[in-house]
Amino acid sequence: MKVTSGRVQQPAKSRESKIQTRILKQDVTGNFESKKNELPDGLNKKRLQILLKGYGEYPTKYRMFIWRSLLQLPENHTAFSSLTDKGTHVAFLNLQKKYPIKSRKLLRVLQRTLSALAHWSVIFSDTPYLPLLAFPFVKLFQNNQLICFEVIATLIMNWCQHWFEYFPNPPINILSMIENVLAFHDKELLQHFIDHDITSQLYAWPLLETVFSEVLTREEWLKLFDNIFSNHPSFLLMTVVAYNICSRVPLLNCNLKDDFETVEDMQAEVDQQRVEDEAWYQKQELLRKAEETRREMLLQEEEKMIQQRQRLAAAKRELKIKEMHLQDAVRRRFLKLQQDQREMELRRLDDEIGRKIHMRDQEIAATAKDLEMRQLELESQKRLYEKNLTQNQEAVAKEMRADADAYRRKVDLEEHMFHQLIEAGEMQSQKTQKVMEENLAKAEQACLNTDWQIQSLHKQKCDDLQRNECYQEVAKLLRENRRKEIELLHAMVEEEAKKWKEAEGKEFDLRSAKKASALSDASRKWFLKQEINAAVEHADNLCHKEKSRFHNEQEDSSCLPRTSQLNDTSEMDPSAQISLNRRAVEWDTSGPNLIEKVRNLRQRLTAQARHRCQTPHLLAT
Repeated sequence: MKVTSGRVQQPAKSRESKIQTRILKQDVTGNFESKKNELPDGLNKKRLQILLKGYGEYPTKYRMFIWRSLLQLPENHTAFSSLTDKGTHVAFLNLQKKYPIKSRKLLRVLQRTLSALAHWSVIFSDTPYLPLLAFPFVKLFQNNQLICFEVIATLIMNWCQHWFEYFPNPPINILSMIENVLAFHDKELLQHFIDHDITSQLYAWPLLETVFSEVLTREEWLKLFDNIFSNHPSFLLMTVVAYNICSRVPLLNCNLKDDFETVEDMQAEVDQQRVEDEAWYQKQELLRKAEETRREMLLQEEEKMIQQRQRLAAAKRELKIKEMHLQDAVRRRFLKLQQDQREMELRRLDDEIGRKIHMRDQEIAATAKDLEMRQLELESQKRLYEKNLTQNQEAVAKEMRADADAYRRKVDLEEHMFHQLIEAGEMQSQKTQKVMEENLAKAEQACLNTDWQIQSLHKQKCDDLQRNECYQEVAKLLRENRRKEIELLHAMVEEEAKKWKEAEGKEFDLRSAKKASALSDASRKWFLKQEINAAVEHADNLCHKEKSRFHNEQEDSSCLPRTSQLNDTSEMDPSAQISLNRRAVEWDTSGPNLIEKVRNLRQRLTAQARHRCQTPHLLAT
């Protein structure tokens, strides 16, 4: 069941009148009352209450503006920034686990607002119902977090200031007031609650914790807070009593505690379903009206389109007839003569343009060839210069220049002959064309002559523009060629300097190498002489030793007594004499052999010494 402003006015009126009388006792002057009713931005609280009483709610367009004026929000950006800069409070780091919200943006705004409240006052970090109380305001002001924070803070400071006297327990003082008001207005319902052991913590405190956001629709909740912000803070308590009185029928039918806990949820679901049904019916009615309006508009538009089409068709027919008459008249008068004469003129102009284009292409080709030849010459010069001043390169360069000159002369001769051929053909075509023009000139009209002259001038102008562009391109190529020549000259100068430096370095290296070679040759000659001398001395020593040993043996044999030799020889048998003769022959033949061995040994030592001297030289080279 809905809670409307009309239903809660009756219980709230008596309480409000009592509170107003108490305020008047404190200050009786009228100035205070007038100052109290005056609000910022030129609003007046009394007038706003009259407007609210007449319409039941504030205009949707100006509701937020009126709320800010009623609550007199300071809009202190500096203080709010200092609170948000402290970051997320520890108590709300795991807020998503306890309150799973699909929208991440809404969750971040709720977490930031709760953290700012906790940093503002430590008690809010331990307040379990703070997310339930703040959520509807966060959802309403999610695009303006400063206003959201200040609205919640103002609500807590003015409407919930006595809720924390028994903290962390529920506010027993506030619940007792609600119970007393319920006893005054509906004793039967209160007695029913007492009989079934239902306290105000069950039928009143959940409504205060959620500020009616779970039992009212969005529109109903906005209307409720239009009245709460426009009246005394006790109006919130009266609204709790009024809601229970309006739900007394299902509450009186409940006999169990669980039934009391679920009846409010069921009532909220019923209200939600009824609101959705009403919205659906309204939507269907609006759609039906919109469809009817659309059909009427379409019929009107179709009628207008038919009329316009008829007018357009008549106008088109008239224009078509006029156009056909004009075309026939023009076609009979000018078609044949104009067509023939323009074809001849256009043919002549096309021939002239083609000739000029051909000449221009030849000039461009000749210039391009000259540029290419010049570039080839420059490249050949660069290659010749890089190969650095050899006679063969100079001969090749001269030969290439001669070939290039001969090729250029050949191209010039061919182009000259081709130009003569073209000029002869042009003279013949000009004569023929002149005869044709003289035959056709008598039939031309003044207006056509003017048109042809204009066309001719236009063609000439276009040709001049094209030729100018061609000249510009050629000039650009020439400038580029000159720039490349300058770059090549600079490169050649730099390369020349590098070559001279390189030549000086190589000359220095050559002198150093010659000095090292001379020293190596001297050392090698000295070593070779030493080895040869040593080998010769060694061979001489060996030969001397062999000769001395041979002479000693001969002397020993000659020193024996002749008598004994004779006696021995006479006494020897023939076989012993034969062996002595054989030994003498062996000694005679071993002497030359020994000399030959000494000679071979000397040659082998000399060859070894030469090989040793040649090996370091090969390694050095």
